[in-house]
Amino acid sequence: MYYEIHGNRAKQAPTLVFSAGLGGSANFWQPQLAAFKNDYRIILYDHSGTGRSPATLPSPYSIEHMRDELVSLLTTLAVTSCHFIGHALGGLVGLSLAKHAEINIQSLILINAWSAPNPHTLRCFDIRKAILANCPKTTFLQMQALLLYPPDWIARHAEQLTQEELHLATHFPDKENLLARIRALSQFDMHAQLPTLDIPALVIANKDDMLVPWYCSALLAEALPCASLSLLDYGGHASTVTVANKCNALLKAHLDKFHHNDKAPDKELS
Repeated sequence: MYYEIHGNRAKQAPTLVFSAGLGGSANFWQPQLAAFKNDYRIILYDHSGTGRSPATLPSPYSIEHMRDELVSLLTTLAVTSCHFIGHALGGLVGLSLAKHAEINIQSLILINAWSAPNPHTLRCFDIRKAILANCPKTTFLQMQALLLYPPDWIARHAEQLTQEELHLATHFPDKENLLARIRALSQFDMHAQLPTLDIPALVIANKDDMLVPWYCSALLAEALPCASLSLLDYGGHASTVTVANKCNALLKAHLDKFHHNDKAPDKELS
């Protein structure tokens, strides 16, 4: 599995593990690197079967498979304790990871994620599957932009998106792997288990998210015993990109409670 390690390599530096959404790419988190690299060791990775982590995914494939793949990577890197930041599907991986004892999750940050299927998001993914089956790759990528970004942001970044889509079209993921990942996220449901996850959590949602309704995050935060909800008016599904400074400030305020507060001393990595 492809991975990158950035930032502070000191043993006492706390570790942040970032996990992307459906695309599974480490590159999704570029807007977060500069904000956290001085104080934290940052681990980014391409999910198995995506990007630079080529693989034939098992059938059926599940979020639990994705969790186990990440546990294997972290074990190889001798990471036993970390803060986990997940976007959408990456957040589901984090929830699954949090209920197992292999890795000590110091806190969860879940961005535009959910804990059970909802009809709106399933409808969006059904449309994406139909486009994937019947249209050129470029159409799938254009539809993806509509779900990720606010309309005015798309208008202001039209040329940038065109260039990105051309690049992504030449590095398009394996269709069967992509469908397997969509099936996995569509079937994920652990809402009933959330009250057992006694882990500090920050849940971030966007009122203008076209893919995952904000109330899914509200339900998620309400069911987690130690969670707070930050609700943004603007930013769309990919708010870590569109309003990166605002998202980074929320992440920093959450992490500072653990590592810049005399009442919550740093925990050394094993």
